[in-house]
Amino acid sequence: MRGAWIVLPTYNEAENLEAVVRAVLAAAPGVRVLVVDDNSPDGTGRIADRLAAELEAVEVLHRAGKEGLGRAYLAGFKEVLARGAELILEMDADFSHDPADVPRLIEAAERADLVLGSRYVAGGRVEDWGLVRRLVSRGGSLYARLVLGVGVRDLTGGFKCFRREVLETLDLDAVIADGYGFQIELTYRALRAGFTVVEIPIVFRDRRAGTSKMNVRIAAEAMWKVPALRLRMRRERAG
Repeated sequence: MRGAWIVLPTYNEAENLEAVVRAVLAAAPGVRVLVVDDNSPDGTGRIADRLAAELEAVEVLHRAGKEGLGRAYLAGFKEVLARGAELILEMDADFSHDPADVPRLIEAAERADLVLGSRYVAGGRVEDWGLVRRLVSRGGSLYARLVLGVGVRDLTGGFKCFRREVLETLDLDAVIADGYGFQIELTYRALRAGFTVVEIPIVFRDRRAGTSKMNVRIAAEAMWKVPALRLRMRRERAG
């Protein structure tokens, strides 16, 4: 698996964490998992520690509190890069992303710098969502594509595989968005830096257990930050 690590942010995922970690390791032997827990009050961190004690492929990064998905990912990226990761994957801890797809993303990274598991290319789809949530997700991706002027169809998706060079090249300390906006910003920065980005189809399903962390505020914040991102990137390039 060429030094592949999965960064798995968690907050109150006690109902899902053990099952998803074991499913990932079964689907992709050789992959390592870094659980990044934001001091979950439901005991997710304790479950992560138990798994790390049992399974050599699992490690845990504990953070003091909830600071958002983007901050958790950035902390995890820096940790696994320091440990020599060659491929770094993002995925949700709630089975929205199928662990069986992990090897497909890793294989696709042989021909691309950044691989996106996409709901909105041929063969991809979303299951278990109502009409309104589908429209918000598709509309958000379309809006971001048009504003940023890129061809990627699933800009808000969070199932990704980066080659090491991508994260080393991007200025991670300059990334300010969170949630949907974080996913948009990282992909846009990779594209602007000249990296090759490909999308492979996935089936996205609603979480198996627990409560979604996404809300109207996070979705709205992502939308107003898209034009701000384009302006900021122009200034960074000019500077």
